[in-house]
Amino acid sequence: MSLLDILDLLRRQHSAPLRNGRFGWWPAHSAFEIMVGAVLTQNTAWVNVEKSIARLREAGCLDVDAILALSPAQLADLIRSSGYYNIKQKRLRALCEWYRERGPLRRLKRRNTEDLRGELLAVHGVGPETADDILLYALGRPVFVVDAYTRRVFSRLGLVSSRVGYEELRQLFERELPCDAALYNEFHARIVLHGKRVCLARDPHCGECRLRSRCVYGQAVEPI
Repeated sequence: MSLLDILDLLRRQHSAPLRNGRFGWWPAHSAFEIMVGAVLTQNTAWVNVEKSIARLREAGCLDVDAILALSPAQLADLIRSSGYYNIKQKRLRALCEWYRERGPLRRLKRRNTEDLRGELLAVHGVGPETADDILLYALGRPVFVVDAYTRRVFSRLGLVSSRVGYEELRQLFERELPCDAALYNEFHARIVLHGKRVCLARDPHCGECRLRSRCVYGQAVEPI
């Protein structure tokens, strides 16, 4: 079964668009807001990130200069709902310093993807998933984002080990799929939705899953 076959089955499973008549992700008003969200969403639910972003917006601090003008305590307080706020304020500040030095957005969009990825990974607190979130969703680069949902779904299908490394899994997608940022966006959105609604960490709804006939885990739990 190819990755495109899996995408087709996920399209049948989750046919309704996520928002704005399209099936994609990331909810934000600007590329910079996506960058902020990519840092704040580390180890927390998106609903908590939305609260932090709303507070930054209400305070008039949803831009690079405003964030960097805040004291560490002020920034930590504004993003408190996203958890680990003292750690994340340092990470967000480091990303803003990088953006102020390397930006603006139009300048970043002219840069080579691999060079940008290397620079992002060198920013304090930016790991592979955060860097790829920024590249795909803020900058529109064809870089596949891997997260816990991706690892869970594809290890249960028996296509990868549950301990597969981030880079190995990312390269699997980028090697077997067309190089298309919109496709990567849609595929990742459907994986996330599938992980939240069907392929749950505990008590997955295998009987409802369109992937079950191809799924090692699903057939072991509930044979067809």
